[in-house]
Amino acid sequence: MKGTLVLTWFLMVCLSKVTVQSQYYSQSLPYDTKAVKVTHLHFFLHETLGGKNPTAVEVAQANISSLPFGTLYAIDDILKIGPEDKTEVIGNAQGLALMVGGNTTTGVMYVDFGFTTGKFNGSSISLFSRNPITETEREVAVVGGRGKFRMAKGFALLKTYFLNATTVIVDFNVTVIHY
Repeated sequence: MKGTLVLTWFLMVCLSKVTVQSQYYSQSLPYDTKAVKVTHLHFFLHETLGGKNPTAVEVAQANISSLPFGTLYAIDDILKIGPEDKTEVIGNAQGLALMVGGNTTTGVMYVDFGFTTGKFNGSSISLFSRNPITETEREVAVVGGRGKFRMAKGFALLKTYFLNATTVIVDFNVTVIHY
């Protein structure tokens, strides 16, 4: 019994002297600046707000007022090369848009723009930004990507091309910085 107590005391003293060397990061290494790419994209987002096949639907609304404030939309919009219905589909934009701002119609959007054809097939860019949708021209942030746009950052200039009660077409000019 005395030997067990001595051994326990000895182990406790030894363990108290051990320093813990855990880190939540590894050594920072510089990127090869020659590997940085800048890609410019131009496409049109086509959104349908009603009818048989809507691409944006309301999934929740705050019950405190009749304003759109607090309304959440799920979107699965179509990306095309041009603004016309018959132009080539190059992908889709899937995500969420939350209406914020009491007196103005501003959305906060998180949307993944996935490309399904061409050079960027299987790649996407992610936008997460405030989007003042009542302004004809606006800028939103590119915060990430996957595939050929891995570790993307940049910005998108948006311009409303067409708008009515059931259809929205937005012109996207995107500058993507990626590796």
